[in-house]
Amino acid sequence: MKSIKDFPREKRSAITYLLTDIDDTITHEGRIPACAFQAMEDLDNAGIKVIPITGRPSGWCDHIARMWPVDGIVGENGAFYFVYDIHTKKMMRRYFKTDQEREQDKIKLDDIKLKILQSVPGCVVSADQPYREADLAIDFAEDVPPLSQTDIDRIVDIFEQYGATAKVSSIHVNGWFGAYDKLSMTKIMFREVFKTDLDAIKEKIVFVGDSPNDEPMFEYFPNSVGVANVLSFCDRLAFKPAWITKGKGGIGFAQLVKVLLP
Repeated sequence: MKSIKDFPREKRSAITYLLTDIDDTITHEGRIPACAFQAMEDLDNAGIKVIPITGRPSGWCDHIARMWPVDGIVGENGAFYFVYDIHTKKMMRRYFKTDQEREQDKIKLDDIKLKILQSVPGCVVSADQPYREADLAIDFAEDVPPLSQTDIDRIVDIFEQYGATAKVSSIHVNGWFGAYDKLSMTKIMFREVFKTDLDAIKEKIVFVGDSPNDEPMFEYFPNSVGVANVLSFCDRLAFKPAWITKGKGGIGFAQLVKVLLP
């Protein structure tokens, strides 16, 4: 991984989209620092579209799509995208699965939830679970003392024993049923909303993240960036970001934006 300070000037001028994880990428120690929110506004004012690509729930994503300086959001690790039109006051909600399919998945996820809570002491269902529509989030570090890697791996194993996909973020293990992830829904969003093939313009996009559930994005985007805390996961990443910031979380995010908008 190269320092983001060395990001070539000719690449900077070509960037038209910035895709970003939220937790421990825009946030720092659980909150959004002023410099990170200002950085998003600066990108918006410069005409660079900002799109969070997050594991956070639909309830949060509705708020973010409405009230942050963003051009849409992919949530629950690719279960949907939301785009809010500030002129018509309309929210576009596009899900990977139907309402009926998601309801059926919830029944199966409830069984997995009981198994995990019985098998892994110290973990809890994420506090944001009531606002989710497609997945189950198990908290191992947000509102509980951090669990060991062995415990985190055990949570992943239980999801997978039931045939679910499981991805690890910096704070949660998220599990769901369905052949989607952050990247697949991002491709759908670009095709349907921005009327473009993501493959054709990926050189004009920066993606920034921090943890294993961002790995499909790190692999796909040539201009992928990790904030400094991604170093904690380096031994678990087969595909690492091309660039890295000096600062962690939202501090690093703001550093990246300063490079893009000198």
